[in-house]
Amino acid sequence: MVMQTSDINWLTEVVAHEWVHNYLTLRPLGISYLSSPELRIMNETTASIAGKEIGRAVVERYYPQYLPPPPSEPSETTPTPGTQSSEPAPFNFRNEMHTTRVTVDLLLSEGKIEAAENYMEERRQFFWENGYLIRKLNQAYFAFYGAYADEAGGAAGEDPVGAAVRTLRTQSPSLANFLNRISWMWSFEQLQKVTMKGSG
Repeated sequence: MVMQTSDINWLTEVVAHEWVHNYLTLRPLGISYLSSPELRIMNETTASIAGKEIGRAVVERYYPQYLPPPPSEPSETTPTPGTQSSEPAPFNFRNEMHTTRVTVDLLLSEGKIEAAENYMEERRQFFWENGYLIRKLNQAYFAFYGAYADEAGGAAGEDPVGAAVRTLRTQSPSLANFLNRISWMWSFEQLQKVTMKGSG
């Protein structure tokens, strides 16, 4: 499951992600993994959120010399939103994939299947030209990668499930509390009810 790597940050995150799946397997959320697309997204998003937090905590405690710095604050040399920069913006895979997914979903909802397929191929070539060697970009790609919705955007598009899992995490006082609460859920409706109550 875990590729060989010398990147301790990636390694601890992935190992923690997979162990969270083991934890969930013994509870309703993990048992229900294949029951619906929503439950699969809840599982993968939960494991991704916890994997990142646990992975960072392990590195911080045992390998602090390898802990990446926190995201930098905007400096005086960093252009602020609304100002022009002579440098082109760096390619942002997550934003571009989000745009792709939202556009494809719109085309498909309008019944424009051939247009959606042509658009996905154009976008695949665009990603390839920017260093992301995607062999095939289709609905199966979105079904697989869209389940990992621990951050807004990306292949998940506008799917509400990942957002609800992220909301539950922000409403939970600790990672342990979050994992305990979500692990005993077996439907997306339960998650919606809890997050709506918490925000009200």
